[in-house]
Formats: sequence, structure tokens, C-alpha cells
Amino acid sequence: MLHLDYRDPRPIYEQIRQEFMRLILSGIIAPGDKLPSVRELAGSLSINPNTIQSAYRELEADGYLISVPGKGSFAAESSPLQAQKKQELFRRSASLHSRRWCSAQRARSFSRRFPQRRKKHD
Repeated sequence: MLHLDYRDPRPIYEQIRQEFMRLILSGIIAPGDKLPSVRELAGSLSINPNTIQSAYRELEADGYLISVPGKGSFAAESSPLQAQKKQELFRRSASLHSRRWCSAQRARSFSRRFPQRRKKHD
């Protein structure tokens, strides 16, 4: 579910926070979905529970999740800020897709104009 890079200069809690933001904004985690408990996620990632708690605390402060005492943490309903970030994510994704498509088109055009000639063997 989460991808952590231990060589990344960002702190682990920041990577966790950004991964959950990405999952929520992309719709992989829908509003109301329950997130893994702090203890459960810490165990599966083999990291300190305080690290997970820091990430969850920041996600809650930013409006991405809601903590319900005794029940757990849940993805929050979409806010205007989340909608703006989602649009930005889609724009970046569309731009990347467009650039890849243009590169592929240029490559096809080039290969049509300059077909490779095979060497004839004696």
C-alpha cells in the first residue's frame, strides 16, 4: 500500500503523510475508508508507532483524515483544498501522459521516415 524509500532525504513520517495524501487524492482511499491503526501500520512497516502517529496527526491537521477515539482514523470528506490538489495532480498526470504520447509519435514518425535497412549476409 505505502512505498517508503529509506534513502530519501525526507523524514519517514513525511513520506507516509505524502503517500496517504496521494492515495486519498487519487481516490484509492475513498472518503470514510478506515486507515490502518497506528500499531498495525507500524508493525507492517517495522517502524516506530510514534512515526505513524506524527504522520496521522499532520494528515488530520491538514483535513485529510478524521480520528475517532476508540474507532480509528478515517479518510475525510473532500475539502476545497483537497479538490484543488486533486486537480493539480490530474493536470500533472495529463501533462506527463501528453509528453509521453508526443515522444512516441515523434519516434514513430522518425522510424517511418528513416526505416532501418538490414544488411544482407553473403
